[in-house]
Amino acid sequence: MYYTGQIAKRYLFSKKHISLISTLTFISIIGVTIGTALLIVVLSVLNGFFDVVQGYLLNYDPDLRVEASGTNTFVQNQELLDEINSLPQITLVSPYVEGKALLTNNGSNNKVVEIRGVESESFIDLIEIEQSIKSGLFDVSVRNRKPGLVINEQLRNELDLELGDEVALLSASAMRRTLTQITAPRLYRFEIRGSYQLEQIGGGAQVFIDITAAQRLFKTRNSISGIDIKTTDSDLALSLKPILQEKIGPDYNVSSWYDLQKALYDVMYLEKWGAYAILMIIIVVAVLNIVGSLTMIVIQKRRDIGILITMGYSSSAIKKIFRKQGLYIGLIGCVFGGLIGLLLSWLQLKFHIIKLSTAFLIDAYPVQIQALDVTIILLGSLLLCIAASWLPATRASEVQPADAIRYE
Repeated sequence: MYYTGQIAKRYLFSKKHISLISTLTFISIIGVTIGTALLIVVLSVLNGFFDVVQGYLLNYDPDLRVEASGTNTFVQNQELLDEINSLPQITLVSPYVEGKALLTNNGSNNKVVEIRGVESESFIDLIEIEQSIKSGLFDVSVRNRKPGLVINEQLRNELDLELGDEVALLSASAMRRTLTQITAPRLYRFEIRGSYQLEQIGGGAQVFIDITAAQRLFKTRNSISGIDIKTTDSDLALSLKPILQEKIGPDYNVSSWYDLQKALYDVMYLEKWGAYAILMIIIVVAVLNIVGSLTMIVIQKRRDIGILITMGYSSSAIKKIFRKQGLYIGLIGCVFGGLIGLLLSWLQLKFHIIKLSTAFLIDAYPVQIQALDVTIILLGSLLLCIAASWLPATRASEVQPADAIRYE
C-alpha cells in the first residue's frame, strides 16, 4: 500500500524549518488565491452589467419578433396569428408598423424621427410603457378628428413642444416624391397627448402613433412591419425561436431579444471571456512558482525518492506523490480564493460598497454570481495547478535509486 498522500503532505508542509521551498509554496498558494478571487469578482461584475443592459434593452425589445423574409412589410393574416398563438408560452402578440419621418412644428424645429405605429392595448402590455409616462397619457386614438401622438420626453424638450401642440409628420417616401414630382407633399397632423421616458442603451428615441395612422403615413395599406411577441419568461425566447420558425415557415424570420441586439451582446460576452483569459495570467504566474518549488523538492528529496523506490514504490506511485502536491496547492488556493471572491461579490451585491458616477444609469457596480462561472474558474485554476506538477513528477519518477543513494 502506497502512502502517497501522506508523503506529499509531509514534503509540502514540513514544519521543521522555513526554507526557500516553503516560501515558494506559500507564494504559489497566495497567487492562486488572489487570481481565483479576482476572476470570480470581475466575472460577477460583468454578469451584473450584462443583466442591467439586457433589462434596459428589454424595455424596448420584445422577447420574440416576426418579420417577413426579403421584404419590409407583409400582410397580417389570421392563419399566421393562429400559428403563433398555438404555443402556450406565448402570452401576447402586438403588430407594428415602423419607419422614419420628418416631424415638423409649424415649419420650425424639424427633426427626422423613428415612427412606430402600434395597437394601444397590446403594446401597453408588451413593454408596460404606462409606467414610464412622464406627462399626459399614452393615447394615440383619434379625438376630435385628430389622431394622438406620444413622444419621448427628451425629444419633446429638445423641440420645445407642449402637450396639446399640433405637429405634422412627413414620411421619407413622400419626401422623395416631392423631389421627383411637382406635387406638394401630404402632411399628416397629430396632437401630442403624452411623453414618456425610458432609459435607453442605444438607438434613437421613438415616436408612437396608432398603427392605422402609420399605415396611412407610410402608405402600406393593410401591411405591417412585424409582430412583437411576449412570452411567459424572456429566457424561454431562445428555445422557442426554432420551434416558432418551424411553425410559420421560411416566408418569415423569427428573431429573439438576443438577435435584435446581437452585436452588443456579443461584445459583452467577448469582454467577459477576454477578462477571464487575461486574469488567468495571474494564476499562470502562480503555476510557474509551483513548477519551481516542486522541482526544488525533487532535487532536495532525491535520496528519499531513491529509498522509496528501493522499498517497492513504482514510478507511477512516485508521480502521484508530486501530482498530489500540485493538487493540494490548487485545492487550498481555490477554496480560499473562491470563498474570498464570493464574499466580496456578496458584499457588493448587498451593500453597494463601490459606487458609480451619479451620471450613470445605476448607482453602484452591479453583481450577478453565476454558479457555472464559479465552477469554470475553480476547475480551470485547479487543472492548471495539477498540470504544473506534471514535469516535476515525471522528473522524480526517472530518478535511479542507486545513483540517488550513492551521491547523497
